Amino acid sequence: MEKIASFTIDHTRLLPGVYVSRKDHVGSEVLTTFDLRMTRPNFEPVMNTAEVHTIEHLGATFLRNHPEYGQKIVYFGPMGCRTGFYLILAGDYTSSDILPLVTETFEFIRDYKGEVPGACAKDCGNYLDMNLPMANFLGKKYLETLYHITPEQLNYPQ
Repeated sequence: MEKIASFTIDHTRLLPGVYVSRKDHVGSEVLTTFDLRMTRPNFEPVMNTAEVHTIEHLGATFLRNHPEYGQKIVYFGPMGCRTGFYLILAGDYTSSDILPLVTETFEFIRDYKGEVPGACAKDCGNYLDMNLPMANFLGKKYLETLYHITPEQLNYPQ
């Protein structure tokens, strides 16, 4: 079988950042998939499932309610390797285009207090696996990357 595109990225050189993972054409529409890489693969510890799950609930809720991008959000969810998240937007975007949106999203995650949206048995299949303080911490940590991002952290390593 042919290796899929995401497995052709040299993860030993990949830094935390915001990357265009792929662009797919569906009819006349372009879907842009972003790799929101929060930790350095195979170098830093991966995120635990509780904080990943909490970030997923907070990020998806924030993004789908965003006044400008809400109707363009196709998906926000974790990578299986637990080093980041995928964000899929309807439209043809670059990493620089969405940097303000990603920053706004993680400021929301960093600052969020209270009940996590959808964190109850009726709304979620694993609602007890949540960790808001760690989600806040990881949001803050990722913002340090976003606030000081370099071109190297906006384009996959060659």
